Amino acid sequence: MKNLYVKLAVISLLFGQMAFSQGLRIPGNTNFPSSAGRSVGATNIEIKWNAPGVKGREGKIWGTDVAPYGYTVLGFGSDVESPWRAGADENTTISFSTDVKINDQALPAGKYGLHMALYADSTVLIFNKNTEGWGSYFYDKTLDMLRVPTRQLKNQTPTVKRLNYTFENQTPVSVDVALVWENWKIPFTVVVDSKANTLAYIKTQMTGALGFDPPSLLAAANWCLRNDLNYEQALSWVNAAVDPRLGGIANFSSLSIKAKLLEKLNRNTEADTLLKQAISNAGIMELHSYGRQLLSEQKIDEAFTVFEKNYKTNHGAWPTNVGMMRAYSAKGDFKKAIAHAKTALGQAPDEPNKKAIAEAIKTLESGTAL
Repeated sequence: MKNLYVKLAVISLLFGQMAFSQGLRIPGNTNFPSSAGRSVGATNIEIKWNAPGVKGREGKIWGTDVAPYGYTVLGFGSDVESPWRAGADENTTISFSTDVKINDQALPAGKYGLHMALYADSTVLIFNKNTEGWGSYFYDKTLDMLRVPTRQLKNQTPTVKRLNYTFENQTPVSVDVALVWENWKIPFTVVVDSKANTLAYIKTQMTGALGFDPPSLLAAANWCLRNDLNYEQALSWVNAAVDPRLGGIANFSSLSIKAKLLEKLNRNTEADTLLKQAISNAGIMELHSYGRQLLSEQKIDEAFTVFEKNYKTNHGAWPTNVGMMRAYSAKGDFKKAIAHAKTALGQAPDEPNKKAIAEAIKTLESGTAL
């Protein structure tokens, strides 16, 4: 009988060790290995966790041994007070490819062990440098990179049977992340610096093969121009884009972008000279689009000059009468705007354009500017 007790003790010890083995994987584990990710602009977010099930423990999850409140000594060789592991088995981990803000608090790019200190009406999110631990048994608070408070939502329905991480309410610069399990939801918001991250991503691409590709160089420079940053480097990208050794061409698009960058850098004389060169090289649709752009910027006199040049140079061909219609409308001369609109109506190449011009005529005839 004594030998039997000894054998049972040894077997119990072996099974206890196997429960913590990270090398041995036994099929049928009830905690499902899971992952979820989301991209916000140039930022990639990835979460990995083992998902436990409720398994008949409704009302017995939160504030119990399953998901204890505060910090507890978990035993099994651990003698430190530890938060909840925010999952099961190994560390729950979360990674960010760029710097982010979690509930308005800064967190550098990187991969973190995610823990949660739970309380009855609040939760502290803990982002820890250790990503290889078994749960939070050997939690080391000196490795915490960020602790940030949040507030859980209780009595959520329907019941979530297996722990999950979700992404909601995404915008170009943020997304709401939440742990959901049983009838709790523990949310937090991730915010990214979209412009800074996108610029960094563009710069990286420009150091590779795309740094020799004129269209890519021009696209990168134009992005900087539209987002009001990085003018000097953008100018260098345009200069490379028009370099004939790379197959670049000094056309309206490239020259106008360069001229605007020069204007941003207060090199106005160079900008004016280059813009005149760009306009002289422009095609009929390029001039029309440029005139529309100037109108959107409320540069009415400059827009009128461009539309008029397009109209005269191209002898009133489509869509130059549309341009003159918009130019005179912006100046408040509705009579001349309507005259050009009626000519444009007869030139319209398809039904959608005819319909749009007919609506414009009605608007102008009512005494309203376009």
